[in-house]
Amino acid sequence: MSTTAKKPRLTTSAMIASIASEGQRVQAAPFGKALVELAANRPEIVGLTADLAKYTDLHLFGQAYPDRFFQMGMAEQLLMAAAGGMAKEGFVPFATTYAVFGTRRAYDFVHQVIAEENLNVKLCCALPGLTTGYGPSHQATEDIALMRGIPGMTIVDPCDALDTEQAVAQIADHNGPVYMRLLRGNVPLVLDEYGYSFELGKAKMLRDGRDVLVISSGILTMRALEVAKALEADKVDVGVLHVPTIKPLDVATILREAGRAGRLVVVAENHSTVGGLGEAVATALLTAGVTPQFRQIALPDAFLDAGALPTLHDRYGISTEAMSATIKGWLG
Repeated sequence: MSTTAKKPRLTTSAMIASIASEGQRVQAAPFGKALVELAANRPEIVGLTADLAKYTDLHLFGQAYPDRFFQMGMAEQLLMAAAGGMAKEGFVPFATTYAVFGTRRAYDFVHQVIAEENLNVKLCCALPGLTTGYGPSHQATEDIALMRGIPGMTIVDPCDALDTEQAVAQIADHNGPVYMRLLRGNVPLVLDEYGYSFELGKAKMLRDGRDVLVISSGILTMRALEVAKALEADKVDVGVLHVPTIKPLDVATILREAGRAGRLVVVAENHSTVGGLGEAVATALLTAGVTPQFRQIALPDAFLDAGALPTLHDRYGISTEAMSATIKGWLG
């Protein structure tokens, strides 16, 4: 008779649950709170959303500055056009929606209205990658690939609440369009344990390791740190290089760390294998003639299933347990 305990059956709410693990430290609405604080002394900052203020934490900005908040309704193309127009008048618009709507639905408006004229618009888009269980209509698994293809677009993929909070002021100061994957609600807080501070355009070594180097972005940096701790029991030493800015890529730091001999290099990202951080890193390595043993942990080039997030993260290999098993398998 098996004595394995059955996992509790997950409810529908697990499709939209926080990405924080049970008992993990969290910070509520880091984006919304940081934007409210920054805007107190920056009257040129305005907030726009497409019927999703509450679900992108922009409602906090709307409550604090109602005369600088614009609800555009369920019209993402209009959202981008209006943000571009405001930027041409000297404002710094922060436009929020879900990542699928801000990229796939409004792509031509981002490309032509905002990016071609290098306008100072900040697109902050929630539910990136596999952070919702509502299936392909809501899973933005190719958003970075789309945005990487736009000339001059800066792309930020924060790991946690600290990353998100600190990125807000820096993307506001950056002159030009920015696409930031938005973590909202109760966001995990992990990077403060590593003496980390966000710097736009810079990758940061969070921990060193002699056997494996994980180059990661977004929530998979959090997973990579958990994997590193889990594999200590197997005497596997895992280093983690966090890359919060996908474009422009911090090639110098990546080449320096990936060029150290004797380490398996694994790129881990909450995005399709096509067109994201993995391909960007691989191109940088091959162009420079740096050829470590290279592997990738990412979402498949497929339309993903709907379901409970913990189940989907296991199924598609981005849970802590799945990533640990995969890396151990590669090491033999």
